[in-house]
Amino acid sequence: MAGAVIGATIADMHNQRQEVVEGGRTVYTEPDRIIIRDPGGQAYVRGNDLYRFRYGARDIRTFNEGGETRTVVVRPDGSEVITVVGADGSLRRRIRRDPGGREIIIIDNTYRDPRAVGGFYVDVPPPVVNIPYDRYIVDAQEASPDVIYQTMVAPPVQRIDRRYSLDEIRYSPNVRMQMPSIDVNSINFETGSWTIPPDQAARLQVIADGLNQAIQRNPREVFLIEGHTDAVGNEVDNLSLSDRRAQAAAELLTQQFGVPAENLTSQGYGEQYLKEQTQGPSVINRRVTIRNITPLLNGGQASLPPPPPGTAPPR
Repeated sequence: MAGAVIGATIADMHNQRQEVVEGGRTVYTEPDRIIIRDPGGQAYVRGNDLYRFRYGARDIRTFNEGGETRTVVVRPDGSEVITVVGADGSLRRRIRRDPGGREIIIIDNTYRDPRAVGGFYVDVPPPVVNIPYDRYIVDAQEASPDVIYQTMVAPPVQRIDRRYSLDEIRYSPNVRMQMPSIDVNSINFETGSWTIPPDQAARLQVIADGLNQAIQRNPREVFLIEGHTDAVGNEVDNLSLSDRRAQAAAELLTQQFGVPAENLTSQGYGEQYLKEQTQGPSVINRRVTIRNITPLLNGGQASLPPPPPGTAPPR
């Protein structure tokens, strides 16, 4: 996916969006992401994290190797972020290589758990939550910096019995809900916009401090930035808008506060998860949420690297 995005409101996207029907699916293509509605009516959005890695890059190289596409982003200090994408366009691996050639695998999607069935949606029961609600869903405006950091490194609320792929985590709410989250309601988006006003950007400082501290503790940590909208507008607009809000927050965390881009991934959910149950405008619903998904990617072993492909998942 490539192209320039003009404007900063969802209305500006309408004349840049194309719609086609393929095999019963309706696919809406925008310059930098796609929205898919399947025959059952379920819709989701797919973006591209690589756009965020371009900030401050000294060089970017893309080449094909063994049926996979590798994109190498070279930073001014000589370190590299390597993203490996399969022939189907799915993320296979994300690797950080320091100037001395030492590599850290941040995301490894090459392992497929034998219990994984079908597509990306995983049908599991909601988790049993035995911690206080305000420590399970943390309000960034009310929480202390210590609580924010402790939430970012908190364990799952229940035992993780297998490793999940990044897409399984993105598109399976009950999988994501096994990890505590932080509602970043300290920044407020205007209706139809994904722009973070400059006077609100500084409010992300405490979030960035917690993220940087957690990543310094474990360089393999991966955090999901989730974007949400209120119920105003149509489903396609809201999916695109929420995905752009999540990306805008991730970009700001990197560009202004130095959070490594490769330790962040983003996903929009539109109006699917309203915090305030209203069909009207709602500042509360126009928000981003952050959660650590490392234990989900690694089968509960957040402090350990993923096992090599073909090995049994950690127990």
